[in-house]
Amino acid sequence: MVDSLTVLEVVRKSADFLERKQVENARLNAEWLIAHALGIGRMQLYLQFDRPLQEAELATMRGYVARRGKREPLQYILGQTQFHEISVKCDRRALIPRPETEQLVELIVDTGPEIDESFRILDLGTGTGAIGLALAMHYPRSQVVATDKSAEALELAQENALHCGLQNRVEFIQSNWFSELGELEPFDLIVANPPYLSETELADAESEVKDFEPVSALVAGDGGKEDLLSIIEGAFSRLVDGGSLWLETGIDQRDSLLKSCEKTGYAESESMNDWSDRPRFIRAKK
Repeated sequence: MVDSLTVLEVVRKSADFLERKQVENARLNAEWLIAHALGIGRMQLYLQFDRPLQEAELATMRGYVARRGKREPLQYILGQTQFHEISVKCDRRALIPRPETEQLVELIVDTGPEIDESFRILDLGTGTGAIGLALAMHYPRSQVVATDKSAEALELAQENALHCGLQNRVEFIQSNWFSELGELEPFDLIVANPPYLSETELADAESEVKDFEPVSALVAGDGGKEDLLSIIEGAFSRLVDGGSLWLETGIDQRDSLLKSCEKTGYAESESMNDWSDRPRFIRAKK
C-alpha cells in the first residue's frame, strides 16, 4: 500500500512545479493554493504539514496548481483578494486590484477629508469596485457613485458591495466615464484607475496580465494617455470648487498629464510616487 502524501510533500512538489513554470514566489503561491484547496488560511497550513491527504483533496490541489502553472493569476484561482480594509471577489470580469491602487486609496485617506465628513465621491471605471467600496467603508458618511462601461464588471462590483454590506451606500451606473451621469450633483472627490498601458507595454507584460485580464481595462490609445486625458478634462465640471481629482497613471506620463491639468484650469496639480519611487499618481484640485 502506498503511503499518502502529506501536506508538506505536496507543497514542495507544487512549488517545484510552479518554479519550473517560471511563476514568481513559487513556494508562496503553492502554499496559498494548497490552503485554499483545504479551506483553511495559509498560516494554518503550517500546523498541518504532517497531515496525510485524501485523493479527493489531491485532485482539487492538482487542478489549482495546474491552472497557476498556465499562469492564471493567483487571485482568480483563489476567487478573492484583500484590498485596504476589505476583501473583494476577483474573476476575469475585471482587473485584479493592485498594491499601487491600494496605495492610491491610502494617499486619499491620508491627505483627504476627515473620516466623519459628509461628501460625494465618484469612482470612475470601478472594475471590482475596490476603490469605491474601500472609500465608502472608510468614510461612513460619504455618498459614493461607481461607474464602469462593462456590464460584467459592474455586476462584479455590485456583488462585492453586497459582500461588504455596502449595497445601500454605493450607487452603480453603467457609463463610459461621464457619458451617462446626466445632471448628477457635483462631487467633492473623483478617483480613477483607468487603462493606461500602451499596446507595446501590454505585449511586454507578464502572461498573468496579457493572457487573462480584460484588455479593455488595461490599454488606452495615445501611448496609454487617451482615457487619462479625457478624465482630466471631463472631471473639471463635475467637481465642486476645491474638489480633487485623483488618478493612477503610467510611470512615463507625468509631465503631459500635469500640463493637461494646467491647461484644463485646475488651481493646482501634483505628481506622487509609488512605493517603488516611480511617478504613479496625479492629484488635481479645482
